Amino acid sequence: MEEYNHKIIESQWQKKWLEDKEFEPKEDFSLPKKYILSMFPYPSGSIHMGHVRNYCIGDALARYYRQRGFNVLHPIGWDSFGMPAENAAIKHRLHPKDWTYSNIDAMRKELASLGLSFSLEREFATSDEDYTRWEQEFFVKMWEAGLIYRKKAYLNWCENDQTVLANEQVIDGKCWRCDTPVVQKEMEQYYIKITDFAEDLLQDLNLLEGKWPQQVLNMQKNWIGKSSGLQFAFEIEKKWAEKLGIDEVEVFTTRPETIFGVSYCAIAPEHQLVQAMMPYLNKEEQDKILEMTNMNARSRAIAQKEGVKLGISLIHPLSKEGIPVWVANFVLADYGSGALMGVPAHDERDYEFASLYSLPIRKVIECEDLPFCDEGILCNSSTFDGLPTQEARQKVIAWFEEHQKGRGVVNYRLKDWGISRQRYWGTPIPLVHCSTCGIVPESNLPVTLPYDVIIDGEGNPLQKHLEWKKCLCPKCHKEAVRETDTMDTFMESSWYFLRYTTPKAKRNETALDPQSMRYWLGVDEYIGGVEHAILHLLYARFWTKVLDRLGEIELKEPFEHLLTQGMVLKDGVKMSKSKGNIVDPNGIVRDFGADSARLFILFAAPPTKELEWSDSALEGAYRFLKRLWERSKNIKPSDSIPCVQTQGLSQESKLARKKVYEALKKSQEIFDKQMAGYPFNTLISSCMEALNALSHQDNQEVWSEGYYILLNLLEPIVPHLSHHLSEKYFGRKNFGILEIDEGALEDESLHIVVSVNGKKRAEVEVPKTASKEEILLIAKESVDKWIDKEVSKEIYVPSKLVNFVLK
Repeated sequence: MEEYNHKIIESQWQKKWLEDKEFEPKEDFSLPKKYILSMFPYPSGSIHMGHVRNYCIGDALARYYRQRGFNVLHPIGWDSFGMPAENAAIKHRLHPKDWTYSNIDAMRKELASLGLSFSLEREFATSDEDYTRWEQEFFVKMWEAGLIYRKKAYLNWCENDQTVLANEQVIDGKCWRCDTPVVQKEMEQYYIKITDFAEDLLQDLNLLEGKWPQQVLNMQKNWIGKSSGLQFAFEIEKKWAEKLGIDEVEVFTTRPETIFGVSYCAIAPEHQLVQAMMPYLNKEEQDKILEMTNMNARSRAIAQKEGVKLGISLIHPLSKEGIPVWVANFVLADYGSGALMGVPAHDERDYEFASLYSLPIRKVIECEDLPFCDEGILCNSSTFDGLPTQEARQKVIAWFEEHQKGRGVVNYRLKDWGISRQRYWGTPIPLVHCSTCGIVPESNLPVTLPYDVIIDGEGNPLQKHLEWKKCLCPKCHKEAVRETDTMDTFMESSWYFLRYTTPKAKRNETALDPQSMRYWLGVDEYIGGVEHAILHLLYARFWTKVLDRLGEIELKEPFEHLLTQGMVLKDGVKMSKSKGNIVDPNGIVRDFGADSARLFILFAAPPTKELEWSDSALEGAYRFLKRLWERSKNIKPSDSIPCVQTQGLSQESKLARKKVYEALKKSQEIFDKQMAGYPFNTLISSCMEALNALSHQDNQEVWSEGYYILLNLLEPIVPHLSHHLSEKYFGRKNFGILEIDEGALEDESLHIVVSVNGKKRAEVEVPKTASKEEILLIAKESVDKWIDKEVSKEIYVPSKLVNFVLK
């Protein structure tokens, strides 16, 4: 028998699958379906082990369901817009489009070398014009429905390069390219009203209980952050109100019962009151506030708490006491109203700030230690003294509503989604600025990016492209200017899974083919890293609800089931270029084969757990495949599952059949019953045990039956070798239609634990037909050397244990 040559076998089968269009979904909507989707990659130029793990998990599922007669949609695409392409353009002097599509070609070949069963006819890149066209059309519909609006917001700004920077481009408060200190600049931005869907996004998480990891559900709930409380306003003292033209400062609190514990009000440096007060502050105070303003939200979150006393007082609505106003770096302008009431005795952050600046700390809940942040009984709270906090909370809200000074409200931590990006390589926002008509949607879509741009990292290339900017207003046909902002790339990844359902032949006619969507959606299994648990998944759920409201689809939740795979580690840390611990998948495929890579990646750890890279384990996977190949010489060719005469089989042959059918049972538990986390490692282990057991017996019928089943079970995991051997010996007949021989799983003997005075001394195997007396005799002989006194009692638990009690 020739040696196992993975290069020849894998090349042969990959070519055959491609020619036969083996993995293309059928247009027969009467078939049972499965939509298996792995999160699509960014085309960086080469795949990494994280890609390999993600796609091998999805591929095993897709191949299994095809075996079982399902119509399977298992697509791949490219999340191809984004900032790295522009960075590469600057560094390598390549056009972002050329760089991106060259990388796609390279990565497509790398993924194909793994034998992944993707539908190639459904493939697309989000930078393709026929994807951009429909995304811009959705944008226009949202704009016209009032779901997108424009307002001013603060952005990271580099004065030297005259450009907006993403948070990732700000390093230690400086521009990533020129080290210029980054400032916050107020600019017009586009926002989507995701807050209109906050309650739906929260409540519909209940539909995903038991289907998504609880960790992800909790993260989404916390991000949406529903909270009930009191919204009210502090009046500004009269002399300042008249001078500034501002009457009040609005705040929201989830602890209205602590209203008498307020000792200061903290406001964001961008708050309108701060801006109005700036002329009345000294230079040191102004500089400090400017420094706070120029810190982005991420920097503020980790910075030491700082403040500037504004020199103005607010009027407490109940006690009428003056409350000082402080500008604080931990208060964000876009969170709530940009102002909060400081109750240091009962809030850790407020306590820290008050202690730093020696502000009063007023206890209003009975306690011994401060800060006390739990429920309790009110004190020092006028007419509310003695009330439990929960009851007082409602009564304080009722007082404000009765006196028309505030109201009980429900707020969300979730904020509207800012989608403007001041860069070239993204989907152009399809709006036109007309001096007569205002902002008008483009009527001729898609708006495409100009190829002739200069990308040097200084400013937005589209802003400097005067010819591209010039256009005619779609409404009045006068001269106008195009919007030069492009969209956040989360926009593209928020609906790509919907686009896959539309066949290639219909993509020019419609964004989403209704008949195809009704059949394929929702996604039966979605696979990706837990790092996408909040933003991507939240935005994808949001887009689904928006398109449902706009009448484009009929769907509540896009992903029926979610699997978050663990990271791939080496030497205990995540693989990354910066750490120098990268393992090249191409080298593994070249030296050991795609099947070895797939077998290792699915055997080394359950999909949801971290996987520690091991060269020896990879070599072990390769050795197992060589054994599978070499021992196939014992197979008796057959065009169906071989029939075994079970009478007269040796104990070794019976054990081998038992191990084979245990593996089949494990496969059905994992796939058909969707065992939590799909522990493929346990299935592979069962297959290895079965092959080992087959090797210790010599019945050719048992060999052939066992191989027929094992090749069937291993095909989703190591498809090339499994296809090759099953085609060679069995003609791949009736694969996927296997029933468990329950008789093979039955033990013909019992395993009895034998103990003396309660201590286990032996384990014996006895025939199932043995009588109690026979079992006790065999058991006593097995522990005879430990019986040095007379036996006073023999305890027998049928089919389980025997215990001899000595005097």
